[in-house]
Formats: sequence, structure tokens, C-alpha cells
Amino acid sequence: MAVYVYSIVTTAHPQRLDDLDGVGNPPSALRTVQSHKLSAVVSDAPEDLRPKRRDLGAHQAVQERLMSDGTVLPLQFGFTATDDDAVVAVLEERTEELTARLEDLEGCVEYHLKAAQDEETMLRRILRESDEARELNEQIKSGRGSPDLPLALGEFIAKEVQDRQERLAVSVLDALRGRTRDERVAEPSGNDFLSVSFLVERDSEDDFRTAEKHLADELGRDFDLRLRGPLPAYSFV
Repeated sequence: MAVYVYSIVTTAHPQRLDDLDGVGNPPSALRTVQSHKLSAVVSDAPEDLRPKRRDLGAHQAVQERLMSDGTVLPLQFGFTATDDDAVVAVLEERTEELTARLEDLEGCVEYHLKAAQDEETMLRRILRESDEARELNEQIKSGRGSPDLPLALGEFIAKEVQDRQERLAVSVLDALRGRTRDERVAEPSGNDFLSVSFLVERDSEDDFRTAEKHLADELGRDFDLRLRGPLPAYSFV
């Protein structure tokens, strides 16, 4: 039977799983398979596995329990292998690589930050600060300009928004990265100009959260910074 793989830890990890259930309906029983140095937390894989709330919650609960007791390599939801032997084979073949990654993550957690700026505020600021944008806008309002002016203004503002958001993203990263061990920047979506995961040492969590709060206060009400964590270090596996 196919097995569902939750995460990888060292064999010395406590692996306290007795009161947790695995994915599936009815819930599958959790177990571990081991090589000489590494353990993988697994269960039988349901045939109709889907990212339902209950299964996502079961997957996350395993990660959080293991994370509370030591370092963990959390796998993304839905990772399966053909059987226990296949999992053991991977643990043995990649022992050096996986052990090194566990060492890199030791004592760390992940924080994820998304940042956005109020669109109307940014547009007003561009029209106020940019001579070119202001001139184009005034010509359009006067009714004396070319019919192509609205398109030109739209293209100019779009480019200006992109440039400003890129600079904002850099400034946010610069303000926080001195308190982190690593980072992974993702493509932002919607109105966000930044989506980034930080690897933060547990001893530095308070300092990191304080720095993020100070940054949010400094940027002001026109900005929306959403910080989630501590999380299992999915982005750094």
C-alpha cells in the first residue's frame, strides 16, 4: 500500500505521536520508518486524498508537534511513496543531504510576511510627486490633449507603481533580514508587493517580531503587513 510521508527527523528526535491521527477518513495511524540516522513519519495513504480541511489540519498538527520537540524537515501536503521500503531507501541514499538540511534548520522556525500598500494612496502620491504624471493628468482634464493621453498616463503610472513597489520590497527586506538566518522571496499576488518567508532563530523571534511591528508603525496606515508564524520551515526544505 502507498504511504503518506509527513516529515523527516533524526532518530534521536522524541517523535511523540501517540495522541495524533493521520490523514484520511477514517484517520490513518501514524508510524515511523527509520534508517540508521533518520526517521520519517508516515501513515497509510488514502486512495482519495484531497486537500480537505481535516486532512490539512492533521498534516499540520504532525509538523507542529514535531517542531515543538526539535528540528523537523516538513514535507508539503500530499507527498506519497510506494511503500515503507521506498521511504527507507530514500533516507539511506540521501542521509548526508537530509542530515545537513536538518542541521541548517536547527533551532529555527519560519515566518511568512505579505505586504501591500493602499492603491489609492499610491496613485495620489504619484500624481503629487511626479511632474510627468501631473502634466499628463492636467492635459486630460483640460480636454485639449490627444486622445492617446489617457493610455499614456495609464502606462506611465503602471510603470511607476511597479518601480516604487520594487523599491518598497527591498526596503522591507533590508529592515528585517539582519534578524534572520535565511529568506525565500515568492511572487506576490493580488495587491501585495512582497511575499517572503524568513528563517528565524528561536532566540531571535522576539527581536524579529518587534522589528516587524516597528516597521509597520513606521510605514503607517497606508500599508498592510501580515506576518504569520512561527511555522514549520516548509520554504527551506
